[in-house]
Amino acid sequence: MSFGDVVALPSPQAAPLLLGWTLLVDGVGGRIVEVEAYTQDDAASHAYRGPTARNASMFGAPGHLYVYRSYGIHWCANVVCDEPGVGAGVLLRAIEPTHGLGRMVERRGVDDRRLLCSGPGRVAQALGLTREHDGAPLDAPPFTLQPPPAPVAVAATPRIGISSATETPWRFVVRGSAWVSRAPRRA
Repeated sequence: MSFGDVVALPSPQAAPLLLGWTLLVDGVGGRIVEVEAYTQDDAASHAYRGPTARNASMFGAPGHLYVYRSYGIHWCANVVCDEPGVGAGVLLRAIEPTHGLGRMVERRGVDDRRLLCSGPGRVAQALGLTREHDGAPLDAPPFTLQPPPAPVAVAATPRIGISSATETPWRFVVRGSAWVSRAPRRA
């Protein structure tokens, strides 16, 4: 399945299909190993209250980035999914670092490879993603995408930091990956 086909799907369907893809920004990045899906009718989503100046790209064309500040501190990035006008995205939660490790260490200020890209703020910092990447298409420079060479075993769990007792298991991880931000808990 092509990247365009994946991101045209609703985010809960697209999210597990993004696992295993390699994402590079100016040659820095790695394999996506953890994501979370968000939809417009989801109270935990930035799209829940409709389009604003801050979240406009989340309602844009699929395959672009929605980059935002989390708690005013860390940049985080979502892959926009579904059709234009629908606020949906897949949060990039963790990447297995494989390319440009020196740049990641420099940006993150840590030597432990495990801490380079295990969490959404760490992913954005390691890849050098900022607000200037908001709305950028992922299928054009400075981005490079490579599909997984083989099918990926996926585990679904509740999302992290969502406190609802009825939380839908919309966090997806590469089963057995040592690079996820937190070990999966059961749905």
